[in-house]
Amino acid sequence: MSITAFLIFLCFSLLSGRAAQEPSAGSPSIQAVLRGDYADPTIVRAGGDFYMTHSSYTYTPGLLVWHSKDLKHWERVCHALHKFIGDVWAPDFVHYKDKFYIYFPAAGTNWVVTADRPEGPWNEPGDLHLRGIDPGHIATPDGKRYLYVDSGRVVELAPDGLSVAGEPRRVYDGWTYPEDWIVEGFYSESPKLTYKDGYYYLTTAQGGTAGPSTSHMVVSARSKNPLGPWENSPFNPIVRTWSRAEKYWSKGHGTIFADAAGQWYIIYHGYENGYAPLGRNTLIEPIEWTKDGWFKTVRDPKTEGSRRSFKNITIESDDFSGPALKLQWQFSGPGAFESHALKDGTLKLTASSDDYRVLHSTIGDHSYEASVKLGLEGDVEAGLVAYYNNKIFAGVGTKDGAVFGYAKGVSPFGPTIKVPAVKYLKIRMVEFDLQFFHSQDGKAWTPCPNSLEVSGYHQNMLGGFSSLKVGILVKGKGTVTIDDFKYRALN
Repeated sequence: MSITAFLIFLCFSLLSGRAAQEPSAGSPSIQAVLRGDYADPTIVRAGGDFYMTHSSYTYTPGLLVWHSKDLKHWERVCHALHKFIGDVWAPDFVHYKDKFYIYFPAAGTNWVVTADRPEGPWNEPGDLHLRGIDPGHIATPDGKRYLYVDSGRVVELAPDGLSVAGEPRRVYDGWTYPEDWIVEGFYSESPKLTYKDGYYYLTTAQGGTAGPSTSHMVVSARSKNPLGPWENSPFNPIVRTWSRAEKYWSKGHGTIFADAAGQWYIIYHGYENGYAPLGRNTLIEPIEWTKDGWFKTVRDPKTEGSRRSFKNITIESDDFSGPALKLQWQFSGPGAFESHALKDGTLKLTASSDDYRVLHSTIGDHSYEASVKLGLEGDVEAGLVAYYNNKIFAGVGTKDGAVFGYAKGVSPFGPTIKVPAVKYLKIRMVEFDLQFFHSQDGKAWTPCPNSLEVSGYHQNMLGGFSSLKVGILVKGKGTVTIDDFKYRALN
């Protein structure tokens, strides 16, 4: 072989070897597939289709199910929970034999809903009478079924998966990280299990889900038995935020899965740097398996590598003329879901004197504008707000022919302005600078004299693991007619 031929061969070999270590062409390391507060993602594959759901907190209907064929583009398909049973946290989406299951914690216990198809209909929730959070299901090849919860505890399930068949016991102590790491706390959570090539893989979260930018992480362990003993991965932590300079903070709560072609991925959540009020984004990236049976990210785990964000969160303008509410809407507040009715091309929401009832939608845009037409009947107030929870929100309200502002859930913020013919309210959010407007016809808008900055409306300041959503709230004795909602992103 000539020297020239040898050099060509050597270059080709080096390039081929490098290509084998890199993601497929055009595939970024981290893909933000849902911007906005879609925390604790759990995913299931059925053939060539993927379905996903998340924590839905106190929102009703809950457990919003998403569908995708390519892991990049997602659309809403249904809600799996249509009644309020408490604060719904980190679920586990399962496909076992010919049925789909979603296990989830709420009201101090764990529940399960089932369906023949991810699109529903979903059955009423069943109480497992099992304490703990973040359930994770696994079935052995011989048909035994188990459910893990936080703190490394596991319980056997009945063959149908609808009840427990014993008492929980602790079988995993977690992974010991260096003492000088800046974390929120140890918090062994989010046990998600996978069976592959004779091993059970236990993927968990540690470090706390908010707090410092470097708090959360994904760790892995494996065992030949679903009950352990567990051997921690030499590649731990599989995913973590290492620096405040990274694009996503508090990355954690991971689940591994494969597509139909055998490519493996990990899905998890993280706060976008500088946008904590929008909550935890859903992130996906490829993983690879080592020769000795461990998995790790394709990228260097201490650098985020390339990133891509997809515009899957679409908030549609709505005239409420359809037979049912769009899947973008959820309710908060006591009895809110049961107190709404679509009638004559409008949404009517009966108010309560005890607390706010709120119709809201999760957003993923850094800047946006929203407006709505409101008709008040009785002794009621109504408002259009950036909504964190029933105690904390900011925006503009109206009552008795007057307009006023809300700040941190308190009114009036700024002067109360007499506008007897007011029918329309509008908010404009530009990078957490919030401005309010009112109008008589929805065309000519008058700005309110006071504005707010709301970048502090997030978990580390307020608690509650919520996010700033666009919300329409009512309170008092009477009914509010909601119509002509308009939304547009400004970025």
